[in-house]
Amino acid sequence: MSTLVKPGTRYKSTVCDTEVIIVKPASAAIDLRCGGHPVVEVGAEAPTGLALDPAFSGGTPLGKRFADPESGLELLATKAGAGSLSIGEVPLPLKDAKPLPSSD
Repeated sequence: MSTLVKPGTRYKSTVCDTEVIIVKPASAAIDLRCGGHPVVEVGAEAPTGLALDPAFSGGTPLGKRFADPESGLELLATKAGAGSLSIGEVPLPLKDAKPLPSSD
């Protein structure tokens, strides 16, 4: 899937239970993957016969945000799964939490 993603669009993995929603779109078309295979929009028919790539099997935790500083993409995991998110072969890093202001 080399496509330009839009905010609010929901995608699911073709090899595990992972589902995500786009929070901020990428600045250009990207190859968003999970478990080593391209994701599909929720509601679209997923290809069959695909297996989780062991190199991308670190898992996606529920409720965590992932961001790619290069493309500007930010997404939120709405359903946990065994596959890891990536843009092509490059793992998508977990977004750092913003520090809370001190309460002094």
